[in-house]
Amino acid sequence: MLASGLDTLRLTLHVLAASVWVGGQIVMMGLVGPARGYGPEVPAGLARAFARMAWPAYAVLVVTGFWNISTFHWADQTGAWKAVLIAKIVVVAAAGAGSLLHSRATSPSALALWGSVAGLASVAALVMGVLLAG
Repeated sequence: MLASGLDTLRLTLHVLAASVWVGGQIVMMGLVGPARGYGPEVPAGLARAFARMAWPAYAVLVVTGFWNISTFHWADQTGAWKAVLIAKIVVVAAAGAGSLLHSRATSPSALALWGSVAGLASVAALVMGVLLAG
């Protein structure tokens, strides 16, 4: 059975936003090192450009995530499904907080720490989303 038009829209927006948020972080991780060779200000410029796309994608992820949850009946879900959903909500919040703290960090160690938190939490949320999809 094919998904309805509204389900297709919801899921497409969610996957597209995840592609930008998670995939973009992975791409940025690969670009920062080489970008330093073009000048010390270049990585920060790339980060600002990425943020202009990433934060709206994060907002779409949160909105479509709650929209996704609204399509399920809580009582019909297994304990494992509920536990993964709760864990996913926590790591999505950690990803947002880590990204925000990364964007405000002023030392190399803080940049590395909060970038790692954001990236790992984002990948964890992606994996949990796949688990929840069944």
